[in-house]
Amino acid sequence: MKVAYVFATPIAAAYKLGQMILPQLEAGVHGVEVVGMFFFDDNTYVLRAGDPVGERLAKVAAEKNILLMMCDMCALQRQLAVGQPRWCDAEGKGRLEPAEVSAHGTVAGVQVGCFPDLYAALSGNPPDQVITL
Repeated sequence: MKVAYVFATPIAAAYKLGQMILPQLEAGVHGVEVVGMFFFDDNTYVLRAGDPVGERLAKVAAEKNILLMMCDMCALQRQLAVGQPRWCDAEGKGRLEPAEVSAHGTVAGVQVGCFPDLYAALSGNPPDQVITL
């Protein structure tokens, strides 16, 4: 089975990912193929360059071809990205063409986007289940 994780609740990435999922992935005993992880709010902080959990995760993600993506608005608000929100303008109206935004000061391999970007990135290797933590 293939899964994607969405880290949406407070400290989900630091605790559930950092102390449960990541050690299992590193040991090869997680039991499913993880194809992607999407980070919201303060969960994006584990993706900062130099963060111990983030650095370990980046290594595992590269080895296992796991998509790491953080919410564009969340990343911009936390100075973990530069540019503009991908799919809405400064007034909160939807865009027809995506704006440029990129990770800044993060571990290797992190992408920045919103749901359309997540769906597109996972379309070639879609999960069977999405788990929100």
